[in-house]
Amino acid sequence: MSQGTKLENEAAQSTNALGPLIGVAREDLVGAVAMLLRESASDPKRLMKHAQSMGEDMIKIMTGKSDIAPDPKDKRFKDPAWQYNPFFRAGAQYYLAIQKGMHNWLEELELDDLERDRANFISNIIIDSLAPTNTLVGNPMAQKQLINSGGLSLIKGLQNAYNDIVHNKGMVSQVDKRPFKLGENVATSKGSVVHRTEMYELVQYAPTTDEVHEIPQLTIPPQINKMYINDLSPEKSVVKYQLDNGIQTFIISWRNPSKEQGVWDMADYVDSCVEAMQIVSEITGSKKVNVSAGCSGGQTASVVASKLAAEKNDLLGALTLMVCVLHPKQNDIEAGSLVSENGMKLARQRAAKKGIIKADDLARGFAWLRPNDLIWNYVINNYLLGMDPPAFDVLFWNSDATNLSASLMGDFLTLFETLAFTKKGEVEMAGHKIDLSKVNSDLFILGGVTDHITPWKATYRSTQLFGGKDITYVLSQSGHMQAILNPPGNPKAKYYVQKKKGKLPETADQWLEGTEEVAGSWWPYWMEWMQQRSGKKVKAAKELGNADYKPLDPAPGTYVVEER
Repeated sequence: MSQGTKLENEAAQSTNALGPLIGVAREDLVGAVAMLLRESASDPKRLMKHAQSMGEDMIKIMTGKSDIAPDPKDKRFKDPAWQYNPFFRAGAQYYLAIQKGMHNWLEELELDDLERDRANFISNIIIDSLAPTNTLVGNPMAQKQLINSGGLSLIKGLQNAYNDIVHNKGMVSQVDKRPFKLGENVATSKGSVVHRTEMYELVQYAPTTDEVHEIPQLTIPPQINKMYINDLSPEKSVVKYQLDNGIQTFIISWRNPSKEQGVWDMADYVDSCVEAMQIVSEITGSKKVNVSAGCSGGQTASVVASKLAAEKNDLLGALTLMVCVLHPKQNDIEAGSLVSENGMKLARQRAAKKGIIKADDLARGFAWLRPNDLIWNYVINNYLLGMDPPAFDVLFWNSDATNLSASLMGDFLTLFETLAFTKKGEVEMAGHKIDLSKVNSDLFILGGVTDHITPWKATYRSTQLFGGKDITYVLSQSGHMQAILNPPGNPKAKYYVQKKKGKLPETADQWLEGTEEVAGSWWPYWMEWMQQRSGKKVKAAKELGNADYKPLDPAPGTYVVEER
């Protein structure tokens, strides 16, 4: 596997997501470091013992008697030089001795579970930054590249670093954006904006079949990324797949909020979703509208479903939720230990003062919570090896993030703090009290095996929250966005479904025991599920929109190209 392909695969698993991490304040990071320093000073004998043990390891390394070796799975030390060159082998062993000493010391600290999780998370970030592979002197692959290129790799690396400082606000670039053009080779499905407000555009896509199912589908995308993730390329376009299978396809395209629009809250977004559903209903003549949503869009769609149920409005048909957590727990994700009540309060205050959280600030904060995948990998590739970052459409989309309104951020944090989706009518939001037990729609819920952003066992908990009896859970053999973008044709693709149809068990582990592994993409399985809930076939409309909602700009619309 090439260096570029490795970067693509790893970074695609780490796409930005909206969750409790938006509530991590720098004070929580500083506090975790301060706790480590305080504990290290609290027992000098313990510190001395571990320093002595580390010293013994250092002597063994210097005398060539150390048997410390990197984990075979650690991709940083794959080059043969780490094994056969005495200088590099010693460098790796020094680093691993520090890592081992830190781990042993942390094991002995008198910490509660939450403090221990914090200590481990922070120490890993610190230790990863010290890896010899992050420097030219300590990276044999970079040195070989330097010699083989006659010094050109160093010059190119310096140019890449300069460009990032000047044009990327000091953050190392994860993607080469140059090959991608919206409407030309990304987001190419034919369609039109049929309604526009200050907050969103409603895009209707042109049918590709003579007949379509009478019940349409509306996709509600996350609020911090552009909607064209659903239509990246013809090969992995959810939009194209739906159209080719006779599904009338509509997508909301959220506007990138400016500082003045930082007052947009969940109520505004929910009202927009309901309005869009009503327009879809009017255009297609269907009394029902199926809804699909992922990540934070799934949380929004769940509030929409709750509100419609509270109002006894039966507009919602079937509901699909992809890689979305409605019942979070603090230890679901590694960085969850950094989320504190005080940190969320500070994050709210700072966001309210600025009106919005800027897209690049969100991306920067997210990257430093996974520095090996999102920072050091690219430092090595772009600066030390002097190579361009990969030109990968998922990463192009991921880098095209949007701002987040302060009010909406506050509402997402409220959903997290109060566990609103797990309560029945206790938490008020968007003009009603949230109660998913009143939502009786058929449900399709998707998780990803290697998803560390919305871990699959956390997504499974959603199956226990809704009032409907027809709930399907599918587990895709992939990470976050790759779990969704998993079209037919991938020979490695597989997914898991429950063997016996019926009520889903309470826990993810119980569910897993009763599953079967199916080779291939989960898309055909989902499409069959969708078609069964999309009504009979009717003749496809020759024109988009209707008399009241005439076509405006071609898909993917104007809001996806706005810069704020």
